[in-house]
Amino acid sequence: MLKSGSSSIDFRSLIRDVPDFPKPGILFRDITPLLGNGPAFRACITQMCERLSPYKPQIISGIESRGFIFGATMAVEMGIGFVPIRKPRKLPWKTRQETYALEYGTDAIEIHEDALAAGTRVALVDDLLATGGTSGAAIKLLQSLGGNVVATEFLIELAFLEGRRRLGTVPVEVLITY
Repeated sequence: MLKSGSSSIDFRSLIRDVPDFPKPGILFRDITPLLGNGPAFRACITQMCERLSPYKPQIISGIESRGFIFGATMAVEMGIGFVPIRKPRKLPWKTRQETYALEYGTDAIEIHEDALAAGTRVALVDDLLATGGTSGAAIKLLQSLGGNVVATEFLIELAFLEGRRRLGTVPVEVLITY
């Protein structure tokens, strides 16, 4: 919750629970009501930027697709650049790829080979930390380019899935924990 003057916004109240999506037994945390509420979305971005500021990132990197929404908006707010991490074959230039394990099989993400200079202080941003597979792969990609991943930030963490374990020693900031 963010307190601003005499008003406060309960971000959790703007996250909709959708049972059995995308498959039976999954409880999906839908962020679209939060995104659709201008004052709440602004307050959310402000609070996320305040949490990242002490790490002094020079670049924010966001994971496709909702990480683009938060990461790019935060980068503009902080006056720094944004680096997208995408699914394979979506970036138009030379890329580097990292494969990671899923429950049944593997997936991959990519980044442009020239996305950042060695030593750049990078903050990785996404909407959700679940098992940590995608974020862990993103950290490896950024580090493979010489990036210094100084922090990660997520709107939501599903703590019971223990995704933090896959992020190594990189600090994790989260607004809402389930």
